[in-house]
Amino acid sequence: MSKYLAKIIANDQEGLQMISACVSGSKTKVDNIKYLASSKVFLLSIERTKIESDQINKKINSICRFDFVDKVKSKNINQGNKEEILNLIGIDYLKNKDDYEINLIFDNNSHIVLTTETIEVRLEDQNEIK
Repeated sequence: MSKYLAKIIANDQEGLQMISACVSGSKTKVDNIKYLASSKVFLLSIERTKIESDQINKKINSICRFDFVDKVKSKNINQGNKEEILNLIGIDYLKNKDDYEINLIFDNNSHIVLTTETIEVRLEDQNEIK
């Protein structure tokens, strides 16, 4: 059994696409989404399949961290229901004047938009799910 845990750092479109591919199909609870406004950090704790190493039957807990986030908006997410499970479809972005808008796209037409001055995203594996 491999103890190898991945860490992927993205600071451009290509890196963000790689992270998006790795997190596509992952699940999270509303309670596992945090925005730390004072430090401009957005954290998303997810349960995902380890697709980058062809271990499609291996589930892993990961943290997706977005830095330099100035603003967060969500749509169609009931923040009062902390146990609601969201299925992440992918991550995309647009350049909007001086800022980037990073879109976390979930099923059921739900999404979160992060307004940030630069792309700085980290996907870090935490532990395997037995």
